Amino acid sequence: MPNTYIIAEAGVNHNGSLEIARELIDAACEAGADAVKFQTFKTEKTISKKAPKAEYQMSLTDGNETQYDMVKKLELDEKAHYELASYARSKGIKFLSTAFDIESVDLLVALGVDVLKIPSGEVTNAPLMLKISSAGLPIIISTGMCTLGDIEQALGVVAFGYLKMDRPGIENFRTAYFSKEGQKILKEKVTLLHCTTEYPAPLEEVNLKAMLTMKEAFGLPVGYSDHTKGINVSIGAAALGAVLIEKHFTLDKNMAGPDHQASLEPDELKAMVTGIREVEKALGNAQKLVSASEGKNMDIARKSLTAFQDIKTGDVFTETNVIVMRPGSGISPMHYWELIGKQASKAYEKDDLISFPEIY
Repeated sequence: MPNTYIIAEAGVNHNGSLEIARELIDAACEAGADAVKFQTFKTEKTISKKAPKAEYQMSLTDGNETQYDMVKKLELDEKAHYELASYARSKGIKFLSTAFDIESVDLLVALGVDVLKIPSGEVTNAPLMLKISSAGLPIIISTGMCTLGDIEQALGVVAFGYLKMDRPGIENFRTAYFSKEGQKILKEKVTLLHCTTEYPAPLEEVNLKAMLTMKEAFGLPVGYSDHTKGINVSIGAAALGAVLIEKHFTLDKNMAGPDHQASLEPDELKAMVTGIREVEKALGNAQKLVSASEGKNMDIARKSLTAFQDIKTGDVFTETNVIVMRPGSGISPMHYWELIGKQASKAYEKDDLISFPEIY
């Protein structure tokens, strides 16, 4: 990707409303994001009715409500997915979604998405990862709560699925990962996202430099899934070379629901996109050259060998009658010691630039 690919993560911040979901798509377009992403799931296939809520969910939603009941209200049906995908495309923005169960993968493939996402919570869900990779599409893997070993194991499952090998299992996943064919297809298809799975993520636990460690360890493109407050960390990740930034956003942080408070509002999302695009321009091509704008300032900012007092023909140039002063359109001060001790071939008035023949 020539630029940092920016995914505006709507997630479940639509609160189950198709109208709000459309407004989120509008906001992502207005902000200049490359894609808007939702979440696709069948609650009964994803969450046990006995599953507890996360601590942050308890503080932001009804404490007497189960995780199952909370998430069920945020589920979008198949018809809604088709309507939102069509709406996003009509607005000129990519529609993406994260599948949390096998049936949802089939739905997203049928919708024609061009990339699939493995979220942090599913990096040990080998059956789901195998289903996702078997679709053959590019994959984004978020690595919150992961060690390098966890990531390697997940990549083994993904390589196995891409290669359509027989007899899934841990040993065969390792074989797929270390095979020449497996490494080749992973490099062609997979992007890793560094992530801290907390909402909001504490700055002292973000560890952005781990993104670079992952890039070196696996030789894959890396990006950042940002759960911190504000926009600074996402912009910092872009400056470190993230090829992809994913950030939650909402229409209003004060809306009821588990993810709103850790999300950006539309004006903040737009500011983040603008900041990342400005950083991209500033990163440049790594060559240390004189830029076009610098070139016109060189004579103004640099200095030349200059007569500090009147000098007659035949006088010796000394540390007393020669000084280094602006402008820089004369002899470079790098030649100072070549000039000192020589005789002037012509007369100079104070503040005259010493001419080039004097140093030869």
